[in-house]
Amino acid sequence: MTVVIKIIQFLFALSILVVIHELGHFMMAKIFKTRVEKFYLFFDAWFALFKFRRGETEYGLGWLPLGGYVKIAGMIDESMDVEQMKKPPQPWEFRSKKAWQRLLIMTGGVIFNFLLAMLIYVFILLAWGKTYLPTANVKYGIVTDSTGMAIGLRNGDRILSVDNQYIEDFNDVLKDIILNKRSSIQVEREGQKLDIALPADYVTNLLKGKGAFDVRTPFGPFLIGDFGKESPAKKAGALKGDELTGIDGIKFTFYDEFQSYVMAHRNMPVLLNILRNGEKLDITVVAGNDGKIGVVPGRTPEVNFEFKTIRYGFFKSIPAGISRGFREIGDYLKQFRLIFSKETKAYESLGGFITIGSIFPATWDWQSFWNVTAFLSIILAVMNILPIPALDGGHVMFLLFEVITGRKPSDKFLEYSQIVGMIILFSLLILANGNDIMRLIRK
Repeated sequence: MTVVIKIIQFLFALSILVVIHELGHFMMAKIFKTRVEKFYLFFDAWFALFKFRRGETEYGLGWLPLGGYVKIAGMIDESMDVEQMKKPPQPWEFRSKKAWQRLLIMTGGVIFNFLLAMLIYVFILLAWGKTYLPTANVKYGIVTDSTGMAIGLRNGDRILSVDNQYIEDFNDVLKDIILNKRSSIQVEREGQKLDIALPADYVTNLLKGKGAFDVRTPFGPFLIGDFGKESPAKKAGALKGDELTGIDGIKFTFYDEFQSYVMAHRNMPVLLNILRNGEKLDITVVAGNDGKIGVVPGRTPEVNFEFKTIRYGFFKSIPAGISRGFREIGDYLKQFRLIFSKETKAYESLGGFITIGSIFPATWDWQSFWNVTAFLSIILAVMNILPIPALDGGHVMFLLFEVITGRKPSDKFLEYSQIVGMIILFSLLILANGNDIMRLIRK
């Protein structure tokens, strides 16, 4: 059921983003009296699920959910309708319009996606405000892995600053390190302030899922709410609702201590100390190769972190939402430095449809859905403005060339460029989805 919910959210968000993007091209074309022959959500290769005509435009729903398109008369696009280009130019065609008008038509989709993201952020702040955990309120410190410990971090460290700059939202600390080439973290450990240098390969490790840190949480009360697919604890006789009070008579203060103990005793028998209906029980369990006993906490321990919530009225939500939109755009642009960096090898983390679908929550949550949709709208806008033929950015690149030189590329050149661009896009599509498949195989 979880997978179905994620797929539905993905398709719903994709439909919104594609319609808005193509509406941008459509509206700009109409402003400059350019004929739009088709407006499709998803691609209609060979056939459409349904279609209807209103005026000069055919509207429809394709069956291939890889995007959508508007077919504008008098331009070479993904439809590869070169026959039309052999006929004399007509005043309602794209190729007959002035260069600056064609430029606005081609950037209309990107502009609308940016505007949609900002509109969604305004709506989110108005409806839910902003709730976050201040870095200063992470009272139990952090928990990290062996890679984090190798650079000097320790479980229980309290983050004070990054490059001596305090970061208000704890969830922004790792993002700041990744995007802004930070060189040090200042932490408090047992009452002392320490300065920990970040090695050059730390960002690379973070992108691989190593060296990250999270909020440290207490161990108990640990009520078993569910079991993993392969659960040694369930096979040994543990039940939902049991309270796990310790292992081998050891009481844990923090959840990471429990995890470390089980990992250290994988493939070895351990004694689960259980409290069931007021009665103490001991159950022998052999942890698996992954160092897990297959239990899922039924509820989060009552750690009483002090979260901060900022509420926005209608007029305050508008500038705040726009500001957040620009900030998210800036952060995403910084990621391109990482994608094309040999040092970080971020291209290995490039994901396709499985990766995109996985970022949606497992249960339907409107706030999370709209946050993800806004971010995807920014991604769609940035990706489309890249100077690759077959993308909006490719058309923009050729238009800028025309504006600067006064010479228009030939239709034959544009036709070949479109083919090359489509080959590049399909290659990237194969790479991204291939990475997804390889990650599934490694699991």
